[in-house]
Amino acid sequence: MDLDQVMRVATSAAYRGAEVLRTRLGNVSRVDPKGPNDLVTDADIASENEIIATIRASFPDHAIIAEESGRREGNSGYRWLVDPLDGTVNYVHQLPFVAVSIAFAREDEMLAGLVLNPFSGELFSAQAGRGARLNGKPIGVSPAARVSESLLATGFPYDRTRDFDALAQRFLRCLRAARGIRRFGAAALDLCFVACGRFAGYWEQDLKPWDTAAGALIVREAGGTVTDFSSRPFGADGSEILATNGRIHREMLTLIEVGND
Repeated sequence: MDLDQVMRVATSAAYRGAEVLRTRLGNVSRVDPKGPNDLVTDADIASENEIIATIRASFPDHAIIAEESGRREGNSGYRWLVDPLDGTVNYVHQLPFVAVSIAFAREDEMLAGLVLNPFSGELFSAQAGRGARLNGKPIGVSPAARVSESLLATGFPYDRTRDFDALAQRFLRCLRAARGIRRFGAAALDLCFVACGRFAGYWEQDLKPWDTAAGALIVREAGGTVTDFSSRPFGADGSEILATNGRIHREMLTLIEVGND
């Protein structure tokens, strides 16, 4: 598979989806709940349609797993994971901290990914074994050696009635240890901010494959480490993620270990 062609198609698809998001910000005509605090808008759906149409035009036999429309089967062994609007709650409130996230895989092996913020214009991208980039320029993770030197990021699950004590314990332990914590509400961008050194670490639970597939690859290609909360290798279907610059990973694992007070 020609990954350069894959990236060209993915980039075109991302910009087409992003244009939908730009034109509809502040003009959303429909907002529907999918679950507690989990929303979908007409912009999500329109962006996803543009992305899928662009991918299908070049790779009609590839499978596509998209947040709003589910799985479209293929027969090639390749699959795309698409989030047409990561940060929908931000978008509904006209907060332009959102992303289009697109990843490309052979079976379970992530080969390429990109994350585009339609409003800042920042395009993060990576190909397996070729490093990570921001708007075409190479990026790398933070040099921080300790959590006390680190700015961290996290996110909270939509349904906060489950595992609230564990969620709060992780947050408070990290808050005491770190220089600061930010919660921006878009997992794909949080991961990319680890990749480019803005954050030294990020953790979150109850995520979906389209939330993390592209961002996790970008972190790894930028020199970072990505696992679950138990230090097992993170896969695209993982529901919990810890991404760091690598240097603080062991310390972060200790901090987010529930019951370790």
